[in-house]
Amino acid sequence: MSREFSDLGRQAVEEQRVSQLPQSRIPRYHLRPLPSRVRNGVRSNRAFEGLRRVSNRPVQQVTRNPVPEGIPYRSPHGRQSTESRAELNLEGSERLCERVDRQGVRNPVLERPPGLKPYSGHTSETRAEFTFRVLGRAERQPQLAIRNPVLEGFPYQSSPGSQSTEFGSESAIMVGKKSGKALLREEGLARTDNGMKMTSWPEVSMINQKNYYTDYMKRDDQILPIRLQTEANRDRMIRDAKDRDRALARTGTTEVPLPLPAEGEPDEDSTSTSYSTDASKLIVIHPGSQNLRIGFASDALPKTIPSALAVKSKSTESEECEPAPARLKMSGSPEDKFGEEFSKKYTKLSSELKVEMRANKFKVLPNSKELVVNYNRRAVPDVIQEHNDPFRVEWTDVSKDDESMASYFAGMEALRIPENSKPPYRIFRPLQLGVFHEKDYTSSDALLDDFEATIESALRKELGLTSSTSWAQYSCVVVIPDLYDKRYVQEILHICLKSIEFKQVCFIQESLAATYGAGYTSACIVDVGAQKTSICCVEEGMCVEDSRINLKYGGYDVTETFIKMMLYDYFPYADINLNRRYDFLLAEELKINHCTMNLAKIAVQLCDFHLRAPNQDTRKYQFKTYDEPILAPKGFFDPSIFNNSGKLEGRRSLIERSYNAYDTETPDDPTSTAQTAILTSIKPSLVTTATGLSSNVNGNAEFATPSKEKPNPLNIVARMDSEANGGSRVTSAAASPAPEGTNTPVQSGLSVSGVNGVNGGSPGPSGNVFAFGGSHNGGTPAPAGMFVDQQARTAKDLAIERDSVLPIAPLDAAIITSITHAAKGDEKKVRDFLGGIMVIGGGAKTPGFVPFLEEKLKSKRPDLAEKILVGTSPREMDGQVVVWKGASVFARMTSHECWIGPLEYERLGSRVLYTKVLWNY
Repeated sequence: MSREFSDLGRQAVEEQRVSQLPQSRIPRYHLRPLPSRVRNGVRSNRAFEGLRRVSNRPVQQVTRNPVPEGIPYRSPHGRQSTESRAELNLEGSERLCERVDRQGVRNPVLERPPGLKPYSGHTSETRAEFTFRVLGRAERQPQLAIRNPVLEGFPYQSSPGSQSTEFGSESAIMVGKKSGKALLREEGLARTDNGMKMTSWPEVSMINQKNYYTDYMKRDDQILPIRLQTEANRDRMIRDAKDRDRALARTGTTEVPLPLPAEGEPDEDSTSTSYSTDASKLIVIHPGSQNLRIGFASDALPKTIPSALAVKSKSTESEECEPAPARLKMSGSPEDKFGEEFSKKYTKLSSELKVEMRANKFKVLPNSKELVVNYNRRAVPDVIQEHNDPFRVEWTDVSKDDESMASYFAGMEALRIPENSKPPYRIFRPLQLGVFHEKDYTSSDALLDDFEATIESALRKELGLTSSTSWAQYSCVVVIPDLYDKRYVQEILHICLKSIEFKQVCFIQESLAATYGAGYTSACIVDVGAQKTSICCVEEGMCVEDSRINLKYGGYDVTETFIKMMLYDYFPYADINLNRRYDFLLAEELKINHCTMNLAKIAVQLCDFHLRAPNQDTRKYQFKTYDEPILAPKGFFDPSIFNNSGKLEGRRSLIERSYNAYDTETPDDPTSTAQTAILTSIKPSLVTTATGLSSNVNGNAEFATPSKEKPNPLNIVARMDSEANGGSRVTSAAASPAPEGTNTPVQSGLSVSGVNGVNGGSPGPSGNVFAFGGSHNGGTPAPAGMFVDQQARTAKDLAIERDSVLPIAPLDAAIITSITHAAKGDEKKVRDFLGGIMVIGGGAKTPGFVPFLEEKLKSKRPDLAEKILVGTSPREMDGQVVVWKGASVFARMTSHECWIGPLEYERLGSRVLYTKVLWNY
């Protein structure tokens, strides 16, 4: 006890000694000694034990760190002592700071980093916390070159000639450590990343070594849609078994009469789906650019409704848009109205027709064109009073509409709204060219809402389903294009299941539905629509992916070109405008009544029509035609006569393309080699190995030896403007200078010519559309943009470049291109597809179109002329409804499992399409 009190007395003496020191002698960064633990005036034994160890330690073992332990120093009397820690901290810290400065050693405890407050004994922060805060601050400031003496050990020189590896608490010399990157940079081994790939080969991702040997997500019973389908089939089997047991209990005999299917009702086996197959509960929808076809699967024919929606607006579409056909001037001569280019093309086609008619022994009058022009100039309309017109039109009464801006008219009601109605209405078309029409809309929501409103209006007014609550009882089959956009399919799926809330939905492609409707298993389907023409080969109930072609022209282009040619020959109704509603209906009627492709009917003919406009008397016009009815449909085989400007305007402005779920920079919209061949014939720079296509259809390319061109039945000579430019058919691929104004020699093989008027009549690449290399057949300079750095363009860049090209090609060349890519070198398949070409669609209803197309194909493949057969839909079925009829047949089949329900879509979203559609989505 006496020793404890003596120590307390010594502590009091130390504190008094500190208080008597002048301010200059007290260190600026003085650290308090360890706080003593006093309980009722008695110091803890642990504190005394620590002081005893310090005081008893030999001089040579005392460390250099003044904080945890005492430091030896010389007393004023010249003797060496090991005083207590408190004395060292009070008197020795100043000398230690001088010694540290003299030796060049930085101490993170005694030296304060910038911005750090000194330790104060009056704060709640203990000395250990303050020390670690200093060390942490020192570590965050590399410019101080402070090493953490607590966390790591490093060698230091304790005395001359001796080295130690004590830990930081016992170290006095702290040297900054360089990072690994700094060392590599000094040694010259640091990597300089220049953005270049190590190899041009495709990189294969590593296999998950943890799960690659398991069967997770590799069996059908682990996929949600298939699992739900299996559960539904099992529930159906249980329900049938219970029904059979109840029937046995009622009859009391072991013989249960099996119910026989009704006449015409399909047989159902035990493995069929549990979904309802009642045809009256199945709705088939075929959206189109100009018309929407909808009906029950039990109906013989669908309801055809114009794909138009009229909403209130400040002005009509005829006031906001330029007149169609496009005119340079509204008055003057035909050359002034339509330009010199159209005048040359029209004159050229007229001359070719006369040559063709003379070759086929048809009489050609030399002054036929003058007779037509002179008569049309003097034609004056006859006015018929409206009450005397038996075929007067019932216009839509907009006064019955409510006052809200959300009201609209759809279908034929929209086209029958007067142009001068109060308030004005504007026509919107959600679909154009087979895709969503983004040009006339400012947001994607408005576009999708109009598309949904068109379908809802058809359900209410055409099918009689006025109550939206009953729609949940109906299943829906939607027909989509062969070469579709994934976003288009996904948006339709969302509208059907979330907005309209059908019971279930499934999809089918147009060409496949056409084969169902016609009863064919294999065929080459040519669907000529209003604004697009699709070609696809179907083999054994599946669309051949590489044969799909989508061309952006159709029946509407024929209508516009026919009216344009008539205006060129002084059509009496000179103010016709296809953007005006009643004029558009009149132009469609004129095309249906007068256009033909039969040479025997080409003569000067007198025709008439009645113009019925709202709030006006009916006017009867008489006019004459000569070659206009056949030259307009010939645009399918020479599309340069069509007006192809503005068709891609607004594309991808509202709805972005689809991208891969695992690589957000890779577009995953479906493509085909046949479509790529059409695009590369227009823009050769698309031909790169980055597209993933082979350099040749047959796998070999011949460029080397100049020789006489071998006759090839697949050679389709592009003759767009060659005759006008003085060019002739080239028969040699040898290296020779090409004269000015002539065409560039091309390879033998399949060739698709560009028809946008850009190439100036030069034939496109041949069947080797993917092999642009070597000498390019004799030193002729390659087209601009052909050789592009493949690494500089990503998949996204190629997709953007591909979307910027309008796919246009002669119909006969496109058909042979599709068949060639579908057969893939198999001559038997080529003969089969050429012998089974089926032409459908409203654009192909022109009289004489099918025989004319067959003759064109025979001239391209004379070696298979006997095998080529082009036909229409069988059983005299209307070509416009074959696709819808096939979809209704598909909807009533019980063997397929393509139905998508709300539960699957809610859990998986659009990913459910990968396991539900018939093709490789």
